[in-house]
Amino acid sequence: MTDRTFTPTPDNSTAFREALGCFGTGVTVVTTETALGPRAITVNSFSSVSLTPPLVLWCLAKDSNRFDAFKDCDHYSIHVMAEEQQEQALKFARAGADFSHANWAADHRGRPRLADCLARFDCQLHARHEAGDHLIIVGEVEQAMYRTGKGLIFKRGQFGGFADLL
Repeated sequence: MTDRTFTPTPDNSTAFREALGCFGTGVTVVTTETALGPRAITVNSFSSVSLTPPLVLWCLAKDSNRFDAFKDCDHYSIHVMAEEQQEQALKFARAGADFSHANWAADHRGRPRLADCLARFDCQLHARHEAGDHLIIVGEVEQAMYRTGKGLIFKRGQFGGFADLL
């Protein structure tokens, strides 16, 4: 394939999206409790920020139909999905109010916690930052958990896995 060099503009947003898709990311599901019940959203814009204090971030699209559910949440959990949770991640990508397909329980703050994920970060809101068509949400991690296993990866519009070295 020939290299394609361009300046990102609204007219070539598809090319910009394709370039960004070259970077494989983990798949996460963010959950929170709202006045209307638990809500979830599948995101791949998750990153560590700081070890001291323990901060992580994720990005919420302003045009998301779940923007209102997450833009003001003070407590939420970020779940790093395991390879075998692909269908669950897809279902949460389509509908964030339906938890019928998920094994979950609320913690003492009401945050929905999904079972069987590779890692979970229970967060309290630290900061929000406007960033173009997204809202960057930074959380201070109150509690974390992790286990071994294959992670769910997303690259160029496809899901895949990556095995741990033993």
